[in-house]
Amino acid sequence: MEVSDLHIGKQLQVNFSPQGSVPIPCAAYLTGAAAIPGTGFFNGSVMVGSPVLHPIHTAALQITRPDPVSNPLAAKAPSIVHIRGLPPPASTPIDVVIGDPLGPVGITMATTVVIEINAISRKTVSPLDIQIISLMKKLGVQVDTGATVETGAQAQAGAEVRSAAKSMAGPMSVSGPTKSPLFVGKIFTGRALKNKSFDIEHPTKPGWRLRHSCVEGPENAVYIRGKLEGEHIIKLPEYWKGLINYDTISVNLTPFGRKDNLYVKDIQEDRIIVAGDHLTNVNCFYQVWADRLGETLITEYEGETPADYPGDNSAYSVAGHDYDVRS
Repeated sequence: MEVSDLHIGKQLQVNFSPQGSVPIPCAAYLTGAAAIPGTGFFNGSVMVGSPVLHPIHTAALQITRPDPVSNPLAAKAPSIVHIRGLPPPASTPIDVVIGDPLGPVGITMATTVVIEINAISRKTVSPLDIQIISLMKKLGVQVDTGATVETGAQAQAGAEVRSAAKSMAGPMSVSGPTKSPLFVGKIFTGRALKNKSFDIEHPTKPGWRLRHSCVEGPENAVYIRGKLEGEHIIKLPEYWKGLINYDTISVNLTPFGRKDNLYVKDIQEDRIIVAGDHLTNVNCFYQVWADRLGETLITEYEGETPADYPGDNSAYSVAGHDYDVRS
């Protein structure tokens, strides 16, 4: 039978069954008086578009562009598949569903470009195996939940904002400025800058900032400081027992409120005993410095990069070198 136009008022079914067998009805769309209007059911395959482009039976649903020779009016459509929902904000994460826990699927895309224009993109890691062979462009906010594994080079042009920790196992190179609420500066460029500093919002002047630089010295030093008032014993941290070389301890004492000839009477494992004109009634500020245990720092050495350091380089982390070299 050949007709130019055919109107189906309620439901279309193409339901094959072997001779003598009862066709299996489509329970999803129902049948008869209870059938959902405007539905169609095919228990075989369906092809839309040009049969020339799909000469082999490869899928239950095969879609191509219409053939411009045999059907030029249909071929004028700019898209092959166009899915449209209701006006925003009616869209939901299940508007388009590909696979589910009862029937997961694999996806292979051989494309020239993928453009994603959205308000929010959510990706949740699942057993899906996705291959993308193309250039992918995304416009919009992307939220990833779960682990992401990337193999190969990654180029990023634009800002990146993170509100959680990021862990990387491998080298990283940044050729532009990096900014956080606690730090402003160029880092990990392959060279150490002369001044190591931090930059924060000014604590008392709105619209101003405060920048301090780190203290440098020819040793791997640690220190404590504090105040004695009516006492004469500086208590040392318990962890100093396994951290510092006691032979390198130095103590600075500054009396306040009165003159006092202060001196260090004794240095013990957990304390420093101070004495002066007023015996044990000492009022002073103090600083205690000591060098850490281990190899003595070699301050000057011949070489081109920090990798030429003649000592144990594994004990050091050099800004501008290790973070983009050491794996």
